[in-house]
Amino acid sequence: MNYSKTLIAMTLASLLAGCGGSNKDNAPEMAFFNLGVSDNPADAKEVNIAFKQVVLKNSTGSFSFDVSSNGELKQVNLLDFQGADIETLVNGQQVPVGEYQMCIYMQNDETANADGSHVLTQDDMLQGLVTNSNGSCGGVGADEPGTGRLFFNKSFTLAAGANNFVAEFNLGQGLQDPHGNKAYWTLKPTAVQLMNTAEVGSIKGQISPETMTDCETAAGGSTFSPAVYLYPGDTALADMADFRPEADLGTQVAPIASARVNELLDDNQQVIGHDYEFGFVVAGTYSLGYSCVAQNDDPDLVNAPTDTDNAFFLHADEQAVVVSDGTATERNFPEGFVAN
Repeated sequence: MNYSKTLIAMTLASLLAGCGGSNKDNAPEMAFFNLGVSDNPADAKEVNIAFKQVVLKNSTGSFSFDVSSNGELKQVNLLDFQGADIETLVNGQQVPVGEYQMCIYMQNDETANADGSHVLTQDDMLQGLVTNSNGSCGGVGADEPGTGRLFFNKSFTLAAGANNFVAEFNLGQGLQDPHGNKAYWTLKPTAVQLMNTAEVGSIKGQISPETMTDCETAAGGSTFSPAVYLYPGDTALADMADFRPEADLGTQVAPIASARVNELLDDNQQVIGHDYEFGFVVAGTYSLGYSCVAQNDDPDLVNAPTDTDNAFFLHADEQAVVVSDGTATERNFPEGFVAN
């Protein structure tokens, strides 16, 4: 990884040193910054982002971390890093302690590019991927053509010692397939949240064969994409909404995130069950909803159970799912199901 600082940031460090620091060398107290990426997936085979750089900034300067290697952008298939799995972008870089905001820059590719940002669909079509935000956070090359920006406007603190953060992509909510005359996918900047791994827990579990079969019977058809949806508090099944525009929620409750249900394999690569995982969940109490037709959940539309072409519904729920910092909460569908 190449590391660079802007001139303003270098001046900031010098000023801090001149005003007195906390260590014996009169230097500013430093924080170690680590950043990874992870995903709650959408209905696609691959979602590849070609990352360019990560920028930390405050009111007086910025620190830029070039995440490319040997001139090649760091391409990450987010679907390879579901649940608590993480791909590292920034590892062990030192910056002065304090309050920061962050930007992540990616390559925008409107035309399919296997070496750039792209989506591989379920029917094996390769299509470009862009984010519809751009602009500079003080990063070198941030204003280059074909550069998209994921901006985290909520400030966060880097304290002395190790600071481990994850940029958690919620693709079920923020990945839009080609619309209108567009032949490329769009990643909404709101599809990613910054999580401090010291302040989160996780939820994982398995789905019983009966639950999956009953849902598929109710859905009809022949195409199924099972997923688990995460909701705040004690959201009743009847109140669980799909991903949709906020203005269309009415009295229903929006999901916080969704997690793909994956095949669980034994040592011989035989399917022995189906599981899910939310890797980074803030401590609290939640509800879960299960659907076998997540492929019909378009985040820009209200997807009703009565829509004969794109019917979406939540088939089963689990309540009172309690998450604590640093712990993994297990909850199966149904709760009494004995998992493999």
